[in-house]
Amino acid sequence: MAERKARVERNTLETQISVEVNLDGTGKTNFQTGVPFLDHMMDQIARHGMVDLDVVCDGDLHIDDHHTVEDVGITMGQAFAKAVGDKKGIRRYGHAYVPLDEALSRVVLDLSGRPGLHMDVPFIRATVGGFDVDLFAEFFQGFVNHALITLHIDNLKGKNTHHQIETVFKAFGRALRMAIELDDRMAGIMPSTKGTL
Repeated sequence: MAERKARVERNTLETQISVEVNLDGTGKTNFQTGVPFLDHMMDQIARHGMVDLDVVCDGDLHIDDHHTVEDVGITMGQAFAKAVGDKKGIRRYGHAYVPLDEALSRVVLDLSGRPGLHMDVPFIRATVGGFDVDLFAEFFQGFVNHALITLHIDNLKGKNTHHQIETVFKAFGRALRMAIELDDRMAGIMPSTKGTL
């Protein structure tokens, strides 16, 4: 089996980013984005998705976190698309429900080759530790646009914004893990009924 690893660098006027991903990893991480809450959430993706993830970003945080969060999502999506390759032998679809105390979130995704995001998270607060929670929609939009996946995110219950967000990221990691898993019965086959995703 070919290694499902990728490294992508993306440099703009606002951010300089490098992302390394190993889809068949063990959850090892290294994050240096300057946005601690984003790092904490990406750690959930890696640990629950069992992917190794290294993300380094030098962004214009003196303005705000927006460009860093969005551009990290974009670059991660590019790295993911590169690592997953032609998608032969994978399950393609993934889903997960994850609770954390009073919060419960559902994530469903399809490695469809078509970008689409539906995100319904009624945040209780606008910020967590100074982090603007609206930026997570930018992160996931950047990811789906460049990983070319369809992603549905629904927070079903929650009275604590940190818990709401954490259940989303844990569920995303679990759903991603399911979708990229190799299925012996699909060996060498593209996961579609008509030859295309």
